[in-house]
Amino acid sequence: MKERIYYVNTSWIKLRVIVSLIVFVGVISFLGVVLISPDHFDTGEMAYQKMWLSRMAVVFAVCSLFSLSINDKKEDRFYHSVIWSLILLGGVEAIWGLGQIYGQVASHHSLFALTGSFYNPGPYSGYLAMVFPVCIGEWLLLKDKANRDRMEQGKYYISLGVILLILCVLPAGMSRSAWLATAVSGLWVYGVHYSWGIRLRKVVKKDKKKVFLVAAIGLVVVSASGFALFFLKADSASGRLLMWKVTSMAITERPLTGYGSDGFVHAYGIAQEKYFANANYSETEEWVAGSPEYAFNEYLQGAVEHGIPFLLAMLSIIGFSLWKGVTEKRFSTCGGVISVLIFACFSYPMQIPGFAVAFYFLLAACIVGRSRFYMLLFTVMITLWGIFYWNHNWYDACKRWSSCKMLYKIGAYQAAKEGYESLYSELNSNGAFLFEYGHCLHKLKDYESSTKILEKAIVHCNDPMVLNIIGKNYQAEGEYGKAEGWLIRSTHRLPNRIYPYYLLAKLYAEPGYRQPEKLKRTAEIVLTKEPKVQSTAVKEMREEVKTLVVSLNGNGSGSN
Repeated sequence: MKERIYYVNTSWIKLRVIVSLIVFVGVISFLGVVLISPDHFDTGEMAYQKMWLSRMAVVFAVCSLFSLSINDKKEDRFYHSVIWSLILLGGVEAIWGLGQIYGQVASHHSLFALTGSFYNPGPYSGYLAMVFPVCIGEWLLLKDKANRDRMEQGKYYISLGVILLILCVLPAGMSRSAWLATAVSGLWVYGVHYSWGIRLRKVVKKDKKKVFLVAAIGLVVVSASGFALFFLKADSASGRLLMWKVTSMAITERPLTGYGSDGFVHAYGIAQEKYFANANYSETEEWVAGSPEYAFNEYLQGAVEHGIPFLLAMLSIIGFSLWKGVTEKRFSTCGGVISVLIFACFSYPMQIPGFAVAFYFLLAACIVGRSRFYMLLFTVMITLWGIFYWNHNWYDACKRWSSCKMLYKIGAYQAAKEGYESLYSELNSNGAFLFEYGHCLHKLKDYESSTKILEKAIVHCNDPMVLNIIGKNYQAEGEYGKAEGWLIRSTHRLPNRIYPYYLLAKLYAEPGYRQPEKLKRTAEIVLTKEPKVQSTAVKEMREEVKTLVVSLNGNGSGSN
């Protein structure tokens, strides 16, 4: 009888281990999308990650439903699977980054040596910052355990190792927002683990003056650190402030409904045009202005695209998740969520599929626990998300687009045009594709068709070159008034660029649209404006404008 009971218990233990492994496989297969970085086309394209998610959603759903069929409320499998998937993935990312620092692994961006599997150091550093408090939380739990078995001993050293790896790599990323997120979330996890809140209340009761003094010193240190971080990359920080100001202006136009998914680019472009058209801006703002794809603040971007009510609803869900996680003492996942919330104030983690799904799984891990209902609900949500990406996947089209891009770059515009035409129905909401297609038509002198494509590109692309080429199209067709309007819009959208002023100078020198006074004012801007980057192109534009002015003066003196 005892042998039978022992056999049943052993079988049950093996079944529990197998189920835990299945759940872990389902979770890490989905979160592992962060390591996907194909070289089939430009690295900024996320189509392959979305295709991977659509496939792995099926794997996750199968694994999750299998685990739900085993009625065992003792194991918090999903929570531990999320924790250890992120720790392992964070370790891989940190080692990847070390390889790039030492020149053994190629970077994914020509301007940065350190990117991990991402496309620039910012999101990469933010991902490591998200994993850091998760590692801290698990390491502290295992550290305080007196008698660790072999598995726990292995986890203890793995979590400690990943912590040290992240601390080695993170400073090289030069991401101030990631440093801040790491410090705050790490201290929070450490503090709640050792009940700093309770201890602080006791100290406040005993000696309020000392607490006030320490708080004042802490405030000074934090303020000084904030100023130091600001001036570490002052232009970058000023650029973020301008972006947030312009984004806030866009929000005031449609505070309730927003501009729709992917509507940020168009809304921001229009708002920045209006801002600089009013001429009430500083030289610093003109200098740091850009044409961003993201708001570098997920809260503002959410409000622009979906409205303030949607933003408040999302914040309520996140707040509930944190409350639930703290209540259930799931401090590791709560620390990860806090890190992302801080990082999201200064960057765009939710625009990167691999980063976004990690955040969603952290939120779910705070809530799900051992609840079969919550687990089933989350599985259904992931399945629906996977179905959406399965039906709206542009990976194959993007691969074909990369071939067209090669033809476009070497000047084989007719061949490129045929490829763009075949891809238009699939990629007609991709701003970069529409810009290339429209510019290709411009080079082929099909100005009317080029303008139609580029007017659609404006909705999905913030690059002022779209406005410039539309202006050149109208100029080539002899519609000079329309050309001037589009080029003036370009000068307002990005006033620190010399090129649109150069195009305006050429327009005002056109025999059919000669504007001597406007030409002189525009030429003066071209000749005196300080370019962001000195280049041969700037010198050539200035020489050509000088020639136009000399020609104008010569014609003027001749007529007198």
